[in-house]
Amino acid sequence: MGRGRVELKRIENKINRQVTFAKRRNGLLKKAYELSVLCDAEVALIIFSTRGKLYEFCSSSNMLKTLERYQKCSYGSLEVNHPTKDIEQSSYVEYVKLKSKYESLQRCQRHLLGDDLGPLSMNDLEQIEAQLETSLHHIRSTREKLMLEANSSLERKLQELYAGQHFQQSWVGGEQSNAYTHHHNVHSQGFFQPLQCNSNLQIGYNDPANSSQMSVSMNHGQNDVTGLVPGWML
Repeated sequence: MGRGRVELKRIENKINRQVTFAKRRNGLLKKAYELSVLCDAEVALIIFSTRGKLYEFCSSSNMLKTLERYQKCSYGSLEVNHPTKDIEQSSYVEYVKLKSKYESLQRCQRHLLGDDLGPLSMNDLEQIEAQLETSLHHIRSTREKLMLEANSSLERKLQELYAGQHFQQSWVGGEQSNAYTHHHNVHSQGFFQPLQCNSNLQIGYNDPANSSQMSVSMNHGQNDVTGLVPGWML
């Protein structure tokens, strides 16, 4: 007759429980050893009794190496996935913040444009009015600054243009003055002729040859004058 099926529940009898623990512990250790030898598997078995006594089996030479390998295989994937979950959660929180900020900016823009002002209180309306006045002051200041810069630039260009025209007029006037001076000097030289005089003038001595020449010249001069003076004046 075969052995009956054992009901899996806690054995209440303490002696029977200890006997069953010893038998099954030895059988489990034997099975672990057989599995490691027959299948060339790395097997580690750890058993604690109710009194806290340790029973272990390890097919390798070091139980710690087997436990480290088990830890890497079991908890390594969890450690890799943990940062990913943190990043996803952080990204979602950042997305919620950005979305809230975007909606707030859109609401402020509508208020500045004069839309959706009904639900606002008096303080909110005063704040919006102060913001508009500040914006207008800034816009006017910027416009005046740009206008002043444009006027200054235009004034500099006009001064440069005026200076260039004044220099050109001065240069043309100088050229005309030089031409007039040169023309006047040429006419003056043509009008004034040097006088012909006798360098052999001697006081108290009379040369007959020179006297005869002077007489001829005087006679010729009188003829010339006679030709130029009208008859009624002679």
